[in-house]
Amino acid sequence: MDLDSKNKVVTTAEPKDLSAALQAVIKDVGEMGIYQRLLFVGMLPFGFLWAFVYMSHLFITATPHEHWCRVPELDGLGWELRRNLSIPASAAGVFERCVVFVANWTEVLETMLPPAPGSHTIPCQNGWEFLFDDIPYSTVSTEREWVCSRAALVPWSQTISILGSMLGGILLGYFADRFGRIPALLVSNVLGCVGGVAMTFTTGFWDFSVCRFLVGMSCDGCFLFIYILALEYVGVKHRSWVANMSIALYFGGGCVALPWLALWFSDWRTFILVTSLPMLVALVTPFLVPESVGWLVSKGRVDEAVKVVHKFERVNRTKISQEVLDEFIAAAKSFTQQDESLLVIFKTKGLRKTVLFLVIAFMSCALVFDGLIRMSEHLGVDFFIAFTLTGATEVPSIALVVLLIDRFGRRKIVSLPLIIGGVVAFVGAFVPRGVASVVMAVGARFLGNMAYSAVIQWTPELMPTSVRASGASFVHVSGFAAAMLAPFLVYSERVWGELPLVLVGATAVAGGAVALLLPETAGQPLPQTLDDYERIADARRRR
Repeated sequence: MDLDSKNKVVTTAEPKDLSAALQAVIKDVGEMGIYQRLLFVGMLPFGFLWAFVYMSHLFITATPHEHWCRVPELDGLGWELRRNLSIPASAAGVFERCVVFVANWTEVLETMLPPAPGSHTIPCQNGWEFLFDDIPYSTVSTEREWVCSRAALVPWSQTISILGSMLGGILLGYFADRFGRIPALLVSNVLGCVGGVAMTFTTGFWDFSVCRFLVGMSCDGCFLFIYILALEYVGVKHRSWVANMSIALYFGGGCVALPWLALWFSDWRTFILVTSLPMLVALVTPFLVPESVGWLVSKGRVDEAVKVVHKFERVNRTKISQEVLDEFIAAAKSFTQQDESLLVIFKTKGLRKTVLFLVIAFMSCALVFDGLIRMSEHLGVDFFIAFTLTGATEVPSIALVVLLIDRFGRRKIVSLPLIIGGVVAFVGAFVPRGVASVVMAVGARFLGNMAYSAVIQWTPELMPTSVRASGASFVHVSGFAAAMLAPFLVYSERVWGELPLVLVGATAVAGGAVALLLPETAGQPLPQTLDDYERIADARRRR
C-alpha cells in the first residue's frame, strides 16, 4: 500500500510478508516460553501501579459524610453536644453541613439550649468539624476544607488530573512510536513518581492540581507500553489470556489493595508516597526488557531486532530454524517504513472509521467503569467495602473474558456485556439504597469489566505496528475524556437521585451497539502494516 509523501508513509517490497515472518519467528522461538512468562510476571508491578495512579485520588479526596460548621466558643464540649447546640436540623434529624445559627454563644453555654428552630443562620465562618466514622483519617478534602461552597474543588482536581492523562496519552504515545516502548514506559513512571512525591508538599488547590496533572500524565502509559510489548511477543493463541489476565490479576489486585492500604496508613501523604515511590522500578526495565522487535524493524534497525530474537532463543532454550530466520531478515530488510504520524490514521478511510467506532465504544466503557467506581461512596454502605467488592469483580469477570473472547470474538464480548450491564444499571437506579443497590452496581461493574478488558485488548490488535502505541494512546485518551465527565455524573444525583445510574445505563447500551460495527480480530496476527489492517477489515466485510 502506497500513500503520498504528505502522509509520511512509504511501503515497498511486499511488506505484507513481515507479519507472517514475525509470527513464524515467534512460533519457532516459543509462543509462550520462559521469556514470555517472565515478561508476564514482570508486568505485575506496573499493573498495580496503574491501579494506584488511576484510583488513589478517590482515597485522598474522600470527604466524611458527617461534617458541620465549627464554633470555637463550644470547643470544650463533646462533638455531639456542640452540633446539637449550633447546627440547625430538619424534622427528620438531618443536620445542615454548611450553615450555623447566629447566636450569643455565651448565653447558649449558660442555658445549654440551642437557638429556637427557624432562627437566623449564616454560612460557616470558622471552618468545619468532621466526624471520621466513614472515612477514618484526614484527607486533602478535610485538611483543606473542600466542602460546601468549595466542594467543587474535588471534582475539578480530578478533572485536571484527567486532562494530564489526555496530554500524556498523546505525547507519550507519540514518544513510544518515535523512540520505543521501553523509554516511554520509563518516562511515564518517572513522571508519576515525581508528581506523587511532590503532591505531599502541597498546601493549596493549584499546587495540588499541578501535581495531580503530572500524575495523570503517567496514566495509562505506566502500564500500557509494557502491555503492548507483551502482546507483540506472545503467540496468537496466548494473546487473549496474557492481555486479560494481566489486567485481572495486577490491575484488579491493585484495586482490591488500595482501600486497605489507605486504612492501614490512615494518612494521605504516607499513602501517596507508598503508592508513588515504587514507580521507580521502571528504571531497571531498559536492562531487563528488550525493545519491541516489530518496532525495531519499523525503524530499519534490523540488526538490533535479530539480536533480540537471539536473546529469546537463549532464554527460552529453543532454536530458530535458519530458513525462518532468513525469511524474517529478508522481509525486515525489504520493508522500508518512514515515520508514520498519528495523522495517517485519519487520512486512511477504513482505519479512520474503525478508530471512530473504537473511540465511541472505549468512551462508553470508560464512563461506565469510572462512573460506577465513583458511586461507591453513594451506595448506602461502607465506602471501603463497596470499593473492594466492585474491585474484586475484576478477576472473575476478566477470567470469563479469557474463556470466551477467542471462542465468540471481540465484538460480542464487548457489545453484549455493555448492553446487558446498561440494563442492569438502569434497573439499579430504581432499587432502594443499600444491599440491593450494591448488588446491582456490582453486577453492572462485573459486566463493564468484561467489556472494558476486551476493548483494551482489541485496541492494539486493530493498529499497525508503527502507529500502535500512538493509536492505542489516542483511543485511551478518548476514555479519559469520558472519565472527565464521571465526577460530574456522580454529582448529577443532586438534580435527581436516580440520574447517575440512568445515564450510565444509556451510555453502556449505546456503546455496545456501536461496538458491533468494528472488525473482528480473533485468531488474527497483529497487523504490522496498513495493508495488514486492510486484510482484517476486508475479512470482517466478507462475513
